[in-house]
Amino acid sequence: MSHGSGPRPATARKSADLSGTIRIPGDKSISHRALILGGLASGETRITGLLEGVDVLATGRAMQAMGATIRKEADAWIVNGVGNGALLAPEAPLDFGNAGTGCRLTMGLTGVYDFEAVFTGDASLSRRPMARVIAPLREMGVQVRAAAGDRLPVTLRGPKTPTPITYRVPVASAQVKSAVLLAGLNAPGITTVIEPIMTRDHTERMLKGFGVELSVESDGSGVRTIHLEGRGKLVGQQIDVPGDPSSAAFPLVAALIVPGSDITIKNVLMNPTRTGLILTLREMGGDIEVVDSRQVGGEDVADLRVRHSELKGVTVPRERAASMIDEYPALAIAAAFAEGATVMTGLDELRVKESDRLAAIAAGLTLNGVDCEEGKSSLVVRGRRDGKGLGNAAGAAVKTHLDHRIAMSFLVLGLASEQPVTVDDISMIATSFPEFTEMMTGLGARLE
Repeated sequence: MSHGSGPRPATARKSADLSGTIRIPGDKSISHRALILGGLASGETRITGLLEGVDVLATGRAMQAMGATIRKEADAWIVNGVGNGALLAPEAPLDFGNAGTGCRLTMGLTGVYDFEAVFTGDASLSRRPMARVIAPLREMGVQVRAAAGDRLPVTLRGPKTPTPITYRVPVASAQVKSAVLLAGLNAPGITTVIEPIMTRDHTERMLKGFGVELSVESDGSGVRTIHLEGRGKLVGQQIDVPGDPSSAAFPLVAALIVPGSDITIKNVLMNPTRTGLILTLREMGGDIEVVDSRQVGGEDVADLRVRHSELKGVTVPRERAASMIDEYPALAIAAAFAEGATVMTGLDELRVKESDRLAAIAAGLTLNGVDCEEGKSSLVVRGRRDGKGLGNAAGAAVKTHLDHRIAMSFLVLGLASEQPVTVDDISMIATSFPEFTEMMTGLGARLE
């Protein structure tokens, strides 16, 4: 996937109070899963609130290539699925662009079919490891051809009859867990996934919603065991996708650090496996009010009222990393405006995101005058509330490495720092949050 005709730099400048009410785009994780399961189920699935970012649409195209029909009607996406076990062999390679979630989940779903499927992606995705998803598929009898280091392009060919497995997830990864569960849909018998540290559970919730026989047990130490019965029937559903907490992170942090701000973010997903950032920001003294908590389609949803706050540094518990792994770039920006040190550990997973996200955060902070220390899997940020000395008067640009979250985080930094902050490219923000610039300027942010 190309990101337009070349880099599009942008600069953020110190802004007056942010105010207003916004509704952020649909959750990316749920959007991918809705298209995948809708494309597999019998009958019609109707999806409202779908994130129409480049990544999610790549997943939709892959499902279309395997027989699903997907169309947009007014504000809803209508998916007519093929029925469980009835995917068609794709005629061309499935190109996922930059969509790591879509690629890994679809590998799980498709890999166990008795046909050949080729998975490709852009330069960034082609550098990211696929071994963690490929390993359990090999155990199920899938033949794999891949580039060096089990990277894209990857060709998968399933056996005549896949073997259901019991798989203990070696790293805290919702993508690996989900890939194995999706593979289990087309395997006879029971597929079991053991998860030592709980990760986001959208796949389990949604599989149950579509009618899959699935049970979850937790032991005293928090280890979860998930059993899925294969070859059952999935039935089309109505899905209203709540707002993405990973996207909400950017206006949320901006309101906390820009003096005088008071904003409301509507319809945010509050699934307990996704609220680590909100919990941490509140511990730092963030004024975040949860309004009108409700349930929508089996998920917890609420509105958030956020006001400017005097933040203080905290130590983030290592075990919280899994529930906020995508939010650390935004948290690092909040930490830059918090009095004292904010200590973040257990960040190994950030090394294998769209970029080496940990290195990218540390480099961007240093460039803009923030005192920070990068460890092998840790980051310490020593902040100052007034934003004095932060930013880059010379206009040197933060290297985003084609990473949408790095780009958005550093634009937020510029809204409260003394000097402007420039990023080298914002074109890739369209992968997850196409409305970001317009929405932020609508609240009063100075972005150019």
